[in-house]
Amino acid sequence: MDILNIIFALLSVGLGCFGWLAPRYTLSALDLTMGETTMGMSEVRASVGALFVGMGIGALILGSSEAYVMLGFCWCGAAAGRLPSIIMDGASQKEWVYFIVEAVVGVPAIMLNL
Repeated sequence: MDILNIIFALLSVGLGCFGWLAPRYTLSALDLTMGETTMGMSEVRASVGALFVGMGIGALILGSSEAYVMLGFCWCGAAAGRLPSIIMDGASQKEWVYFIVEAVVGVPAIMLNL
């Protein structure tokens, strides 16, 4: 269980680093484009990047079941936010892949730590 928790936290940090440190790459990977201001890049760095980095590092530092279950809730929250879009807006293969990744990290992190 501990090794899986560490893997989930490191996955959060690793994936978050893309958004935080490579926002243009992340925008492209998410099929997003820059607008007239830098606000889009700022939002990607914050919400797709550093937020996940902070969650993963926080879980590693705290090391408690509660910290890892909260990490799972965050990943499941991302999946839950994506699901209505898949249902109502139409789903691309990329959206399904992201949803599955979010659920595959989130659900086990919750199940292992509740």
